[in-house]
Amino acid sequence: MRIISFNANGIRSAATKGFFDWLDAQQADVVCLQETKAQEDQLTDPRFRPDGHHCFYRDASTRKGYSGVAIYARREPDEVRTALGRPDFDEEGRYIEARFGNLSVVSFYIPSGSSGELRQGYKFQVMEWLKPILDEWLASGRDYVLCGDWNIVRSRLDIRNWTSNQKNSGCLPPERSWLNGMLGADAGSDGTSQRPVAQGWVDAYRVLHPEGQDYTWWSNRGAARANNVGWRIDYQFATPSLRERLRGCSIYREQRFSDHAPFTVDYADGGK
Repeated sequence: MRIISFNANGIRSAATKGFFDWLDAQQADVVCLQETKAQEDQLTDPRFRPDGHHCFYRDASTRKGYSGVAIYARREPDEVRTALGRPDFDEEGRYIEARFGNLSVVSFYIPSGSSGELRQGYKFQVMEWLKPILDEWLASGRDYVLCGDWNIVRSRLDIRNWTSNQKNSGCLPPERSWLNGMLGADAGSDGTSQRPVAQGWVDAYRVLHPEGQDYTWWSNRGAARANNVGWRIDYQFATPSLRERLRGCSIYREQRFSDHAPFTVDYADGGK
């Protein structure tokens, strides 16, 4: 099973840069998109519904051309969910979940706080509200893969300029503590106490690359991407039941479809 997560920073913009041509060659089973920045009725071109995929969009309803998430799936889901019960979060188009038997694949777009104190405060509110939901999913007995842009780095390994970003949104100690505190013990923590391996979410990249220093987002300012001054903020977090099924992952940087790079994870089929 191949799952791709990608923040498109505008799906129509990414399309003009070759994203869908690249995607056609990937043979992905599920594709999770974030920041589509479009309303579904604007996506009439067939490329926004790739051949062989069932396509589902959750647009922002409060502000057109903002946020938005989507899932493309080769197998038709048993169910698609687009709301978690918090209207301000749901209506910004930040969550969509596809259910396939006992497996749920989620596309998340966690708020950024980089625009100022008001949005940072909202981000902290969302984090506090979301934690018991994620804990409930973890204990549910379902297999989950949580894809998306979480707008938080985990440790020094995940950001080029660690020291200078300690007071910037996405690298704040309370954000890292929240994220690392939900994960099972691995090599990716910033020192925050983590859960036992079998009781926390699994960071697919960090399991497969314990000492890796790869990034998924680069600022558009200056030559950040050319100099690889990046952040790893796009993740696939899985339930512990999927840990042994991790087979490989990659971050695609050769073409620039947005300020983020697509993140691909391969999972063995059940029982293999």
